[in-house]
Amino acid sequence: MNNIELSTIYLPMLDEVYKNEAKTSILDGDETTVQKGLNGEIKIAKLDMDALGDFDRKSGYTTGSTKLTWETVKYDKERSQELRVDRLDNQEALGLPFAKLASEFLRTKVVPEVDAARIAKIAGVEGISEKEETLSDGAGVITALRACTNKMDEDEVSTENRILFITPTLKGMIDDLDTTKSKKVLERFSTIIEVPQTRMYTEVKLNDGKESYGYKKNDGASDINFLCVEKSAAVTALDQYIKYFTPDEDQKADDNVFKYRSNNLYGHVYENKLAGVYCSYAPVSP
Repeated sequence: MNNIELSTIYLPMLDEVYKNEAKTSILDGDETTVQKGLNGEIKIAKLDMDALGDFDRKSGYTTGSTKLTWETVKYDKERSQELRVDRLDNQEALGLPFAKLASEFLRTKVVPEVDAARIAKIAGVEGISEKEETLSDGAGVITALRACTNKMDEDEVSTENRILFITPTLKGMIDDLDTTKSKKVLERFSTIIEVPQTRMYTEVKLNDGKESYGYKKNDGASDINFLCVEKSAAVTALDQYIKYFTPDEDQKADDNVFKYRSNNLYGHVYENKLAGVYCSYAPVSP
């Protein structure tokens, strides 16, 4: 089986690993909201319409407009990595399967970075609702979440698809309360997803791979307590590409070679739906 056949087989598998492991994959757009373009661009569906006017018994209905347009935006970042395993080392490792290598790389390296970059991008959009606060116990978390739902309710944000991204520590504080009040607050969110604190920062730096790899919390950034996103307010996208070469095909050495490349839209928040995003973040540590 050649490298093209392997890539064809394993890319859908990697997409499945991503969907299962990424905490933010729920925000990915489908063909009705996202169209892949050329030259590093992507088209995002944008719907807008006029409100009501008076009905006139002579002239009839007011004539407003409904606009479905495709807004062209740039992908945020292309990322890549080349993984090499020497032929003999691979034999000594009992022939680590390509599928295992690829899925482990995606689960432990790609997915955490994608989640962190997306959360930071969405949380950093100007005009969203946000609050700086220290949450040290369950009661404080409930109060903060109630403020979030109250704000969204007052802004008439739909309750059907409010997604709450919250750290496991804060979610655990709520669970420990086990009260009617805490349960009622959580019912105001359609989906609750626990995201490790290491993926919940207001800003992240993506290392370029020249001196270091992956990502890290930016200097001066804050830890995010929770991020609430109404699904129609934001959209994300990820394109993945892989190549595999056997030691016999490798022109540089005598390695099994796995090449991974991705193109990322970390997050696009619609300007007419800024109220659909609410971010609670901690003060910056001194």
